[in-house]
Amino acid sequence: MKSSAPSSSGTGEINPQRLEQALSEARFEGLKAVLERLGPEPDLLRAAFLVVNSYEQLLARLGYKLMLTRQIHVQDCYSRLGTQGGIKAVLPYHDIPTQSSLPTLVNFDGTVMTTPKAAAFFDALVGELKKQLNAHP
Repeated sequence: MKSSAPSSSGTGEINPQRLEQALSEARFEGLKAVLERLGPEPDLLRAAFLVVNSYEQLLARLGYKLMLTRQIHVQDCYSRLGTQGGIKAVLPYHDIPTQSSLPTLVNFDGTVMTTPKAAAFFDALVGELKKQLNAHP
């Protein structure tokens, strides 16, 4: 039986398989959906997780600016999807355990727009994921 690799090596690197495995867990599916839409290179994503402490910092490290709005009308956003200067992706995430709607928009202008509630939710997930990646099995 093979022993599992540690999350990071002594050189300050995150094991690629460990990150992918963690992001595949159900509790991180919303965060994974956002990250997939941002499309960072795997090396950039792993490097970002080494230095960030929040969702906003993670987005900034990946080249995006977090913008907060009071609410997002998801259905209205679909009409602006793909338009020049408009929305690149609509992510209408609903977290079942908390019964919360946490929509996120990825815009062509390099911004990620979401509600304060969704930003706080994803911020907590980034913290939880970092703890998991830094934990030694």
